[in-house]
Amino acid sequence: MAREQQVTKVFVEVADSLIDDFDLIDFLQRLSERCVELLDVAACGVLLADEHDVLQVLAASDEDTRLLELFALQHDQGPCVDCYRSGEPRTNINLDNPGAEQAWPQFTPAARRSGFASTNSIPMRLRGKVIGALGLFQYSDHHLSDADTALAQALADLATIAILQQRTLAHSETERSQLQYALTSRIVLEQVKGILAERWQVTTDEAFAAFRAYARAHHHQISRLARAIADGEFDTDQIPRTAPHR
Repeated sequence: MAREQQVTKVFVEVADSLIDDFDLIDFLQRLSERCVELLDVAACGVLLADEHDVLQVLAASDEDTRLLELFALQHDQGPCVDCYRSGEPRTNINLDNPGAEQAWPQFTPAARRSGFASTNSIPMRLRGKVIGALGLFQYSDHHLSDADTALAQALADLATIAILQQRTLAHSETERSQLQYALTSRIVLEQVKGILAERWQVTTDEAFAAFRAYARAHHHQISRLARAIADGEFDTDQIPRTAPHR
């Protein structure tokens, strides 16, 4: 599929998100995957701030990236943390550069251990309001082009508009509940990924791929399906599983 067609598809997905049955987790998971597909990057993480202005990892293109972003938040450092606080993008950061380790002494070695050679962070903002950041990672020191950087910011802006649109439609109390529900759903989803991975003897990424493929094919929200599995209300034998990797 040509890049222009892929970009058009993303715009359609964002438009489709502006419906009553909005699933924030599913929306951000799709965003992370579209960033990988469109921007020639190896991985993407999506961080949003909660009602206390504390960043949380809401989605990632793969498990290693999610754990790396969690590590960054635990140590309160990294490009995404700086990007969220400043509202400014941090692009084409060479993780072998001594300046990177000086700036983020825990995050930088951890990112290199994950195999990443460079990283970028794009703010999710609308006017003066910053609600989160996208973390983009590469296995080489390949720089994002100006066009890719502009597209990354456009995707972040689109996602921000979609999220704020949903929040505007809700009462303030409902808004807080919505984000808290999303954070809680993320925890439940991680539990289900672990359950399926252990049950099927596959990696968590493989388990999530099978789970999500089933949810999409049967028009289930991934948050609701994960909760049904965690509550024992859904028979996971219905999900076509991937073959054990060992």
